[in-house]
Amino acid sequence: MANGKTVSESNLPQTLLNLWPYMWPAGRPDLKMRVVWASVYLLISKFVLLLVPYFFKWSTDALNGRMDLAGSVPSLLAGAIALVIAYNITRLIQLGLNQLRDALFASVGQHAVRQLAYRTFVHMHELSLRFHLERKTGGLSRIIERGTKGIETIVRFTILNSVPTVIEFVLTAVIFWWGYGFSYLAVTAFTVWAYIWFTIRASDWRIAIRRSMNDSDTDANTKAIDSLLNFETVKYFGNEEMEAKRFDKSMERYEKAATDVWTSLGWLNFGQGVIFGIGTTIMLVLSALAVQRGEQTVGDFVFVNSMLLQLSVPLNFIGFVYREIRQGLTDIEQMFDLLEVQTEVKDAPDATELRIGKGAISFKDVHFAYDAARPILKGISFEVPAGKTVAVVGPSGAGKSTLSRLLYRFYDIQSGAITVDGQDIRTVTQKSLRTAIGMVPQDTVLFNDTVAYNIRYGRTSASDGEVFAAAEVAQIAHFIETLPEGFETKVGERGLKLSGGEKQRVAIARTILKAPPILILDEATSALDTTTEREIQEALDLVSKNRTTLVIAHRLSTVISADEIIVLKSGEIAERGTHAALLEMNGLYASMWNRQREATQAEEHLKQVRESDDLGVITRLAPAS
Repeated sequence: MANGKTVSESNLPQTLLNLWPYMWPAGRPDLKMRVVWASVYLLISKFVLLLVPYFFKWSTDALNGRMDLAGSVPSLLAGAIALVIAYNITRLIQLGLNQLRDALFASVGQHAVRQLAYRTFVHMHELSLRFHLERKTGGLSRIIERGTKGIETIVRFTILNSVPTVIEFVLTAVIFWWGYGFSYLAVTAFTVWAYIWFTIRASDWRIAIRRSMNDSDTDANTKAIDSLLNFETVKYFGNEEMEAKRFDKSMERYEKAATDVWTSLGWLNFGQGVIFGIGTTIMLVLSALAVQRGEQTVGDFVFVNSMLLQLSVPLNFIGFVYREIRQGLTDIEQMFDLLEVQTEVKDAPDATELRIGKGAISFKDVHFAYDAARPILKGISFEVPAGKTVAVVGPSGAGKSTLSRLLYRFYDIQSGAITVDGQDIRTVTQKSLRTAIGMVPQDTVLFNDTVAYNIRYGRTSASDGEVFAAAEVAQIAHFIETLPEGFETKVGERGLKLSGGEKQRVAIARTILKAPPILILDEATSALDTTTEREIQEALDLVSKNRTTLVIAHRLSTVISADEIIVLKSGEIAERGTHAALLEMNGLYASMWNRQREATQAEEHLKQVRESDDLGVITRLAPAS
């Protein structure tokens, strides 16, 4: 926020102004009318509430014989009973109006929660890849959860309680002044002022404690989700105890902060009780002395006490409302910070739809750096002709995968240009650009849903038949049909129920279903064993046929048939040409090829030795005939 201050500390009025669209939703006259009627019923209930002490006073005086009902004892009792009945009916009417108010406003509050949650969700998907690479999933989910709850609290209490409660204070003060004199007004005003002042000061003190508790809660949740997402890694290294200690350390801080929150609440409630108790004592002493002097009736004494009891409810509620609004602001301030994070990559104001012809790609003198102090690409220029396959290879850190991220426009380049069919990708809409590109990544992460859902993600409108056809082309249909639930089988968190090869085939199938004119294969087989790699490569060759294809590769055996191979080194093109031409150069590519070939031969030799040893052991163990 501005000047490093939080929402709740520096810009409370502006924050409440920003919340107004959620309180008074545009385009929803039905919800606006609910707000209006809820407010009307609340105001009526406040006026009805002020009648309750009067009926109590009148019934007390009637029973005490101090109220002239112009009749005999039976009529006197009948009048008192009627007043008692009226007293309770009035209370029921006031209760019913409050419940009607809450019922009317329920949909308004929930609509506000939904709108803010939706806005936050959309904003999260608009943020750059850089933000998502740096975020912590667990902490982020907690921020959104608390923020959506906080907005409901603020919307509800701001509209339905603040102004009507002030009106109730004013009416109560006028009644005391008109009926009993200035001294009662003065005591009432001072009690209310002292109560509100103490409540605000104490609540502000508690906000810091609440924020500490939220931070501890977020940290604990982040560690828990991070540990569970890396369940297998924890098991690999036997670090369950270490993870438990890390989590418990965060929960220890949360425990202390939560204890402080409840302790401070006790002190707040006690202080409020003392202030109101002193004011009540003074008022009742004044009334009791007046009764002794014959200036007031017992009914007046009861009336004063009843009014004070009724006044204690909105007073307590003012404290509650203030605390809830401030705590709600504390809960949503991180969400507001999140909503203020600027989108790094935006469509230009005059951006047009990408017009796809043949799908030719061109990188022209592209310079790019994630950090200005560490350049990644240093003047890269090459073309991927329409319908051709160009592979990019090179050592780790050369900038290979950066090319695919730039083509998808997850980042904007510092200088140069990237074009598709002659159109600079910065001048077209991101949606149209990404619609034209299909990706098969190295690490395929699937949604925790069915196999069919994950394949259909390539084109959500696809029929079951089209999904099956895509799976057949990806050579995974037969495997899916052997599963107990077939295409409706759940793949688990991040697709962990499937093997690496199976996940890659699902990724290929959904790319086939998308049917993009441009295809990116970003080290799509580097994490697979040799046998699986060959099977996957066959499917990839089918997919890339007649498509403009950019292959980012680590294993050179997968790019032998590429129309051109670009060799990157330290962000620059070191060599380029066909596989045969690069081997003849006897340079970096040839060196990489020889090392990988030797490693593959050694792996195959070791496999043969193991198989031979296993066969020998079986032969020795076999019983003699």
